[in-house]
Amino acid sequence: MILDGSLTPKQKIPSERQLSSRLGVSRSIVREALRELQGRGVIETRHGQGSFVAEIVPEPEDQSPLLQLFFTHSRLLYDLYEVREQLEGQATYLAAQRGTEKDFYRITKAFKALESADLRARAELDHAFHRSIVEASHNPVLVHILSSLNQLILHSVQTSVSNLPQRPHIRQQIDKHHRQVYNAVINRQPQRAEKAATTHIRHVSKSVREFEKQEQRIFRDAIQEPALDAGTLYRP
Repeated sequence: MILDGSLTPKQKIPSERQLSSRLGVSRSIVREALRELQGRGVIETRHGQGSFVAEIVPEPEDQSPLLQLFFTHSRLLYDLYEVREQLEGQATYLAAQRGTEKDFYRITKAFKALESADLRARAELDHAFHRSIVEASHNPVLVHILSSLNQLILHSVQTSVSNLPQRPHIRQQIDKHHRQVYNAVINRQPQRAEKAATTHIRHVSKSVREFEKQEQRIFRDAIQEPALDAGTLYRP
């Protein structure tokens, strides 16, 4: 289940009883399997909480040098968009090809939530929509790599959401791209899905870059309530 991608990094593993029923084996066998996976470092057990899928590629901590570079060097933002274009494009292709009905239900739920989101919630829901597609790729290497970039990707989404809605035509184009990605995935059109995803991320990167050139600075932090916090403006 971990290798198939149906159990993703940080996800809680079903109970011994649930696994026993699903896999058709005794709870003692399940317990031994969990003990062995924990010994291999594939899962980790938290006292009083249960067992969780370990991160094969650890996500950087909040104070890691990589995250600090993101906020002080504009280039890293665009480097990240390039990586997202390649990896999420491939993940979207695979999601359209391999996604299950359960995956499509989750993707549809995430897409509808994004469509009805207001500005304050949009970044998290945008990120959740893309993540639901990545998980539907059922490629554990892609899932783990993109999971390790989770905070950086969320920051990149927050950056675009913080800046681009000021230009309605760009917001409309982004909404159109999301719809194209969604429709291609659930209609099992891998090539169209990949093209829509890469076009979307490339468009966002180009739009943010143009905005930065014109305004000389961009917001690079989360959206604050009730409006954007002027303290989050970064140096040109």
